[in-house]
Amino acid sequence: MTDHRPAGILPDHHIKALQEGGAIASQRPLVQGQVQPASLDLRLGARCWRLRASFLPGSGRTVREAVERLALHEIDLAGGAVLEAGTIYLAEVQESLALPGDVAASANPKSSTGRIDVFTRVIADHSSAFDQIAPGYRGPVYAEISPRTFPVLVREGSRLSQMRFRSGQARLDDVEHRRLHERDHLVTTPSPSIALGVGVSVDLAGFGADKLIGYRARRFTGLIDVDVAGALAAADFWEPIHAGRHRDLVLDPGEFYILASREAVRVPPDHAAEMTPFDPLVGEFRVHYAGFFDPGFGAHEAMGTGARAVLEVRSRDVPFVLEDGQMVARLVYERMAAPPRALYGVGLASNYQAQGLKLSKHFCG
Repeated sequence: MTDHRPAGILPDHHIKALQEGGAIASQRPLVQGQVQPASLDLRLGARCWRLRASFLPGSGRTVREAVERLALHEIDLAGGAVLEAGTIYLAEVQESLALPGDVAASANPKSSTGRIDVFTRVIADHSSAFDQIAPGYRGPVYAEISPRTFPVLVREGSRLSQMRFRSGQARLDDVEHRRLHERDHLVTTPSPSIALGVGVSVDLAGFGADKLIGYRARRFTGLIDVDVAGALAAADFWEPIHAGRHRDLVLDPGEFYILASREAVRVPPDHAAEMTPFDPLVGEFRVHYAGFFDPGFGAHEAMGTGARAVLEVRSRDVPFVLEDGQMVARLVYERMAAPPRALYGVGLASNYQAQGLKLSKHFCG
């Protein structure tokens, strides 16, 4: 990599160059599929702590200094461990950073992590914000993990979070979003709302003959092994929800829902996207823990024809009525510093390229 790095989200081959140059170090060699088109999967290390409270270290403190004050006990992840719902944990991450002065990083849960209601955030030494790492940062990173609904089995090497690297200003403004939509039809809505991103609405009309609109998580279920795909019966963990006469849905406080966007979404190869919650002033709910959409998602260049965005929805403190077509989130697009060598859905373990309403990879049936 040179000192004249182009502005944008760094693609897969730039991420590998960062690793080869020592900007990304790891206790063990990177594994197949860990580098995605525009992100790096982070692996849990061997040590984890149960915490009595979440925290941010702030500018004058390291994460380990805070752990010494807030940890209840230490957990060895080498042989696997169960993380209980409703509890906060902090785990070492195998990857550490020595970022160049022109490269920042940000993190998000992986799609499969968010879809099982596991809230995870990355923390770095001296940081005052979750999931944000400043240019030039040198040091370890940690993953805060908080299962909200299901108990989960994790182990050293489990991949719950993903990290993007960016140089300079990558985010599009409203004018650039409109131009990109005119070029690539980012969503199937003919005239989408574009303001701080592209508006995304919820589909409550239903899929298929039975008009399935989503799933509500069951309580007091069995265990989810985060590293095993297709082993669990969906009916043991999820209650299907079907469209009602009024095409609406009352969100119960504390419940977790999987819904889908009304629009099909496309991410062209020269851009990446992130889903952000819509203005909280319009409703007491939160949408989408896992926000990264890779280049090629739903795009014809990657054999896609548009794919629905799966919405991970949780009401806050009061019941709230969602209406069919109500705007619930925004897709914010960013320029890639260069097109990735591999697009989402082409030659990768891409579980959601042609998705409609789809649960995480852990479930069958």
